[in-house]
Amino acid sequence: MEFNNPVIQALLGLVIFYIGLKMFSGGMKSMGKLEHLEYFIHNPYWMFLGGIVCTLLWQSSSLSTTAIVGLVASGALPLPSAIAAILGANIGTTGTIWLAGFMVSDGMPQGITKQIAMVHTGVNALMAVALLPFVQPIARFISRF
Repeated sequence: MEFNNPVIQALLGLVIFYIGLKMFSGGMKSMGKLEHLEYFIHNPYWMFLGGIVCTLLWQSSSLSTTAIVGLVASGALPLPSAIAAILGANIGTTGTIWLAGFMVSDGMPQGITKQIAMVHTGVNALMAVALLPFVQPIARFISRF
């Protein structure tokens, strides 16, 4: 059976990606408590930086978010820290557009590529700076549901 149709290839890729994320999430849930990381896990600002770094390294905010959700579901990560990590992952995902800009421009992005990267980074950073001080109230609000 050949999969030369681009629509079938895209759908098959999404299915494989989804299965991989579900397996990853299950593995994260089974991790349980992470005693050696308690200082970082209970500090939303460290988790914010961790979200940025992990997403930059993995080049996937979906993977970062899946890991965070799995850790929250296992009870290893408190909700305020998870919210901060997701805000960080949102900034980390801007690294992808900068990387694409470097590839397209053979160096520092130029013209419209640079403008798009700057707006994407700026909007995500502005949102994170605006919401990060309020992760505790946001977590309390979300906990009601």
